[in-house]
Amino acid sequence: MARRTFHRAPEAERRHDLIEATLDCIAEYGLEGATVRQIAIKAGVTAGLIRHYFQSKEHILQEAYRVVIARLTEKAERVTGDPQTRLRDFIVINLTEPVANSRSLSLWASFISRVSVDPELAAIHREGYLSFRNALESLLADFLTARGADASPERCRRLAIAINGLLDGLWLEGCLAGELFGESELVGIALTSIETLLGLPLGPVDAARADP
Repeated sequence: MARRTFHRAPEAERRHDLIEATLDCIAEYGLEGATVRQIAIKAGVTAGLIRHYFQSKEHILQEAYRVVIARLTEKAERVTGDPQTRLRDFIVINLTEPVANSRSLSLWASFISRVSVDPELAAIHREGYLSFRNALESLLADFLTARGADASPERCRRLAIAINGLLDGLWLEGCLAGELFGESELVGIALTSIETLLGLPLGPVDAARADP
């Protein structure tokens, strides 16, 4: 296991480094194996320093899960352009690197196994899900309005729920067995499926782009 080099840093940077070390440990050993000792070794610090910033292992795991959830959504929420481009790019981003890769899956799977039995993690998960869905609803409302279609809150809500479920399934397929699919195949399936739900075109696959 690679060990980070210790250096003096401001509090925010130190907390960030410790969370990154925690995520590295979870990806490698799972939640149970990511002990305070292992995190300290990975971060190149003492266990005492970790306890200075985080009250307990549970606390640092909660903060780490917030980071995982944020990284699965933050890039997609920063899409720019006209309504069609923003909705299309939102879809593409959620099915391509770095959102869709084996490390993201490993971290998500480790945490999701605890969500049903840990109220704090469940609350973080719910908050992240609603943030993602709200962003998608807003994109759908803008797109449908621009096309003169029904953009009622109830329709956008139902579409967002359906599209989120579709993206989740394709994301899982790509993370687990990406080698079984052609380049942009899952993105193409997502776009054509969502076009069917909307009854409106989103543009060809080769026009879909994600900001670097």
